[in-house]
Amino acid sequence: MNINSLTTAEEKLMTVLWKLDSFYMKNVMEDHPEPKPHQNTVSTYLKILVEKGFLSTSREGRIFKYKVVIPYEDYRRFLLRNFLTQFCNNSPEELLNLLQKEKILQPQSVKPIEKADVKPKKEKKKQRFKIAEEILKTGKKKKKKKK
Repeated sequence: MNINSLTTAEEKLMTVLWKLDSFYMKNVMEDHPEPKPHQNTVSTYLKILVEKGFLSTSREGRIFKYKVVIPYEDYRRFLLRNFLTQFCNNSPEELLNLLQKEKILQPQSVKPIEKADVKPKKEKKKQRFKIAEEILKTGKKKKKKKK
């Protein structure tokens, strides 16, 4: 799925739309926090969001029913990957360092994450060697049987 970037205003509107999931224009106007934008403004943004692929429409008489196509979690992953690529050289470690420098993340809260990441990697390497050893042992046994 190809996801496009949203402007700040589009993101603010999408936060309302993600909660609604399937809606009419009147639902958007009711659920939008104060200060509420003009209905024409919301209508324009809905058209843009349809063009960008975030919403789909179905016509019910004279009005449109909208449905969210790109879930919030997918957009969040898209933003994180873009941020990693543009500002952290595609390095999660650099992101962690940045979060620590900005005092958003405390160093002690990173330690459990590092430990959790290291253990599975070591176990996977051991398992690979066990499989290789079994294959090599099996090959040696076959050669001994042939002699």
